[in-house]
Amino acid sequence: MKESLSILLVEDNILNQRITTFSLKKFNHEVDIANNGLEAVNKYREKDYDVILMDIMMPVMDGLEATLQIRKFEKETPSKNHTPVIAITANTLDNDRDKCLATGMDEYMAKPFDMNRLNEIFKELNIIA
Repeated sequence: MKESLSILLVEDNILNQRITTFSLKKFNHEVDIANNGLEAVNKYREKDYDVILMDIMMPVMDGLEATLQIRKFEKETPSKNHTPVIAITANTLDNDRDKCLATGMDEYMAKPFDMNRLNEIFKELNIIA
């Protein structure tokens, strides 16, 4: 397990991108940004990430569809390992968590971004020690 992670942040809001990136870099994580789900799928196909932080409501392709495509690509590509996907979303209705997990996401976290909770999730998913 690593202490410094390679993270794909999938977020369409520039302010949220900046705040989240700043928080993650304080922990020495490397952060790539995708502005929508389609960009996320393309970046994922080109590079291995330790974890993907996925917004749900985005233009072009939402986070649910992007996760479905990522999971499909993993199944079709034996050399590609399972990459944890954590939903980070303002959608906090009871069934939103179920929808996220049903698409193949590994965990769900409500906005606003909470670095302490995210670190707990990283530990629960065995991404960091």
